[in-house]
Amino acid sequence: MTDHVSITVSDLRRAEGFYDAVMTSLGYPCVYKTEQAIGYGTRNSPEDDRHSYLSVFADGGVVADHRHWAFRAPSRNAVDRFYAAALKAGGRDEGSPGLRLQYHPSYYAAFVTDFDGKRIEAVCHS
Repeated sequence: MTDHVSITVSDLRRAEGFYDAVMTSLGYPCVYKTEQAIGYGTRNSPEDDRHSYLSVFADGGVVADHRHWAFRAPSRNAVDRFYAAALKAGGRDEGSPGLRLQYHPSYYAAFVTDFDGKRIEAVCHS
């Protein structure tokens, strides 16, 4: 359901390795990098609107809060890869891969936080 999400980070170069690892683990390629931003995924178009996109912007004044971003994973194995990649890249565990039956019987997800305390999730519904 996510079309696009834009987030800010306090240190773009530090965040680059983390987001490169977790987005690649889910099959979302990095499609641009500048001094001020990094982009992942595929932008939607009038001809094809089945995609999701993440923009990571340099900010410097980030304060962690209770929001989180959930990214579609194509399989449960992709959720597992996301979690492993996030921890290896310096992320913090906020919920290991597993079923979350409180949402529905097939909701398989993992949660991590990045360097600025933003909570991100990978979820597979099948």
